Amino acid sequence: MGRFVNPDNSAFQVALNSPIYVDKTGLLEYTNSVLNTTEAYICNCRPRRFGKSYAANMLAAYYSKGCNSEEMFSGLDISRESDFKTHLNKYDVIHLDIQWFLANCDNVDNVVAFITKSVQAELREIYPGVLPEEETSLSESLSRIKNIVGQKFIIIIDEWDVLIRDEAANKKVQEKYINFLRAMFKGTEPTKYIQLAYLTGILPIKKACLPHLCHQLRIICWICIAKAENGASIL
Repeated sequence: MGRFVNPDNSAFQVALNSPIYVDKTGLLEYTNSVLNTTEAYICNCRPRRFGKSYAANMLAAYYSKGCNSEEMFSGLDISRESDFKTHLNKYDVIHLDIQWFLANCDNVDNVVAFITKSVQAELREIYPGVLPEEETSLSESLSRIKNIVGQKFIIIIDEWDVLIRDEAANKKVQEKYINFLRAMFKGTEPTKYIQLAYLTGILPIKKACLPHLCHQLRIICWICIAKAENGASIL
């Protein structure tokens, strides 16, 4: 169990403890159906206070190997699905809150390096001897683990667009971050190490990114799900 790799389910437990809880586990039914497919790249872009982080925490609680969430999800809609236990707490999950990394980094120029080092430190504990000590990108680390160990990852990024919004005038920071996202998700290699990618943010991809980046990301299935369960949005 780590902070960023295979986190526990405490964040989702907070939602369950709330006086008003709306069951949105129908989202899990959908994500289970697209795992390890070309449609397993999802971007949930909505205004603030629409439950985006709640959905991200739910996904982490359900998929992460770092916890046992069977009791937590028992009685919720997803528990009635035939594949409920097939995917429950069976995956290596990387859960990143970009807002948190920005707030806790000493210099905004170092946010991408902070993310990379934080995740790699936990990956080295889980997979000792697999990653080299010298600096590499996070995408290279995930590719190396898949190649050597055969393990794929579920990647959850909350507030993916915070650097695009808050550092709009800082082109250097934006370029670093866009290159980070491009390396993580663009091309054939990421399909080898990504089981599911789920990003949340306010800005749509097309509005947030430069035109040439949109063109480069066109192969990714960024999906806004509008499906409803019992009249309520699953997101």
